[in-house]
Amino acid sequence: MRSDKDLNPSARISAAMPTEATGWLSLDQVHLGDARSLLKRIRPESVALSVWSPPYWVGKSYEKDLSFTDWQALIRDAIKGHFVPLKPGGFLVVNIADILCFADSSMPRFQANVEGAKKVGITAEEILDAKARHPDLSRYELAKLLGCSEQTIQRRLEGVQVRGGKRDTQTRVQLVGGMVDNWAREAGLYLYDRRVWTKDPAWANDQWHSVSYRSVDEFEYLYIFWKPGETKISRSRLTRKEWADWGSRGVWHFPSVRANDVHEAMFPAELPRRCIQLFTDPEEVVLDCFAGSGTTLVQAAKLGRHYVGIELMEKYVRLARRNLAPVGHSSQRKLAE
Repeated sequence: MRSDKDLNPSARISAAMPTEATGWLSLDQVHLGDARSLLKRIRPESVALSVWSPPYWVGKSYEKDLSFTDWQALIRDAIKGHFVPLKPGGFLVVNIADILCFADSSMPRFQANVEGAKKVGITAEEILDAKARHPDLSRYELAKLLGCSEQTIQRRLEGVQVRGGKRDTQTRVQLVGGMVDNWAREAGLYLYDRRVWTKDPAWANDQWHSVSYRSVDEFEYLYIFWKPGETKISRSRLTRKEWADWGSRGVWHFPSVRANDVHEAMFPAELPRRCIQLFTDPEEVVLDCFAGSGTTLVQAAKLGRHYVGIELMEKYVRLARRNLAPVGHSSQRKLAE
C-alpha cells in the first residue's frame, strides 16, 4: 500500500480535505481549511482535549491581513466552535501571550525621565531657576548660558526626547486573558485553571538598558477551559515525580524553540505533551485547530492518542504531515465509526 510520502503534494492535501461524501473529519489527519468552518465537521462530543496556540496579533506574516477586530472574531469564533465537538468534562487549552501592544494616538505620552542616560547634568529645576532670573532669554540663549544644547532644555522642561520617539504614537498595552475568558464563557466553557509557561527571555526588544521599566518577555499563559460534564481524574497518568515537578505546579519551566526556521511561531513539544498526558487517556482524541507545523499532533501520536489537525495554510499542512509521517497513528478510522 502506498504511503502518504508516495503521494504528490497536491494529492496529500486533497486526501486530507473533507468533502460532503466523507461526513465527519477523519481521525489522524491534518485537514486544510479555516478552523471556524471545519470545527463544525468534527463529530459532536468526541474530542477529549483541544490544545492550540492561535495567532497572537503581533505582526507575523500569516496574520498581516488581520485587523484587531478580525483577530478578535477569529479567536472568539474558534473558541465558540469547540463547545459541540468537546466531550462533556473535556478541556480546551489555549496557549497565548497575555499582552498586546497597540499604537494609540489618544493615549498620553509616557514621560520618561531617564536619569542614567543623561549626558549633561542640568536639571529642570536649574533651567527654571535660570528662566526666572533671565525671563527675556530664548531657549537657545538659556542653553548657551547653562552650557548645554537647546534640545537638553526642551527635554528637561517637556519630559520628552526631541529625536525619535517624540513623534511616534504612544504604545498602549492590552491584556488578553480577560478577552479569552469572556469568549469562552459566551461559548459555555468555564475557566478551570491557568498555567504559566516560563520560556527563554525575548531580549531583542527588552534589554535591561532600554528606556522602560517594562519586564522582559519570558512567559506565556495556558488558559484551561472546561466543558460541563463529568471529568475523569487519574493520577496514574503521571509518575509521582511528574506530579511533583509539574503536574500540580502552576509554573512550568522549559525552553522555547531555538529556531523558528520552518514556521514563524513554533511552540516546544513539551507544552502539548504535558497537557495531553495530564488531561487524556490513550486512544482519546486530541485536537489542534491551528496546527501549524504539527507539534501538538506529533505528541498526541507519540502518546498513543488519536488526533485531528486543522490548518489554514497549505504549506503548513504539508509540513505537519511530513513531521507526522514517522509517528502517525496507525488507525485511519473516522470519528463516525
